[in-house]
Amino acid sequence: KMAEKQEEPSNAQNGEPDNAEEGEGKKKKVKREDLPPFEIVTGERLPAIFFKFQFRNVEYSSGRNKTFLCYVVETQGKEPCRGYLEDEHAAAHAEMAFFNTILPTCQAGARHDVTWYVSSSPCVTCAQRICEALRKDKGLRLTIMVGRLFMWEEAEMQAALRSMKEAGCKLRIMKPQDFEYVWKNFVEQEEGEEAKSFVPWEDIQENFQYYEEKLAEIL
Repeated sequence: KMAEKQEEPSNAQNGEPDNAEEGEGKKKKVKREDLPPFEIVTGERLPAIFFKFQFRNVEYSSGRNKTFLCYVVETQGKEPCRGYLEDEHAAAHAEMAFFNTILPTCQAGARHDVTWYVSSSPCVTCAQRICEALRKDKGLRLTIMVGRLFMWEEAEMQAALRSMKEAGCKLRIMKPQDFEYVWKNFVEQEEGEEAKSFVPWEDIQENFQYYEEKLAEIL
């Protein structure tokens, strides 16, 4: 997995190049591992630095042009499937990749409860895909916990969020406890150390309330 090969990711790998040299370093690193461009990276746990940057529920998310999607798929009588996906917003988005590659391996025709913890809410295209999936697969129940709302001021985006709700998708804003859950269950912990406890950022609660109010207005 790519995540394991990265020693101490610099800010540059996290969408915030500090300077050109670090940006160059990133390119070389990727080249060395011969990763196809815009690959969907999947794994069980994501590096902590990515979590801290991408999942911050800030109002203005500059530089956060990836989607991180942590998922839990619960099917009756089976071990839950869990893991995460990330994308680079170029080819397939993480939400699409989940339906194309992850869900088919987890389900066996039974009812399955799927929970996503996503850094930001789906774009219009992904929202349409989610609605299609829910309409087609009657056994699927989907709850999406989002860190922040993506382009929520736009009418088209608001309509997409409403259509997801109508299709039966539960949409929730992540509370501080949800971020902590993701930290414990989906973020790499340093080996050999006590698991570091989740440290909430300063405005986590206010931002949660801000987005929760906005979502309530839209829906």
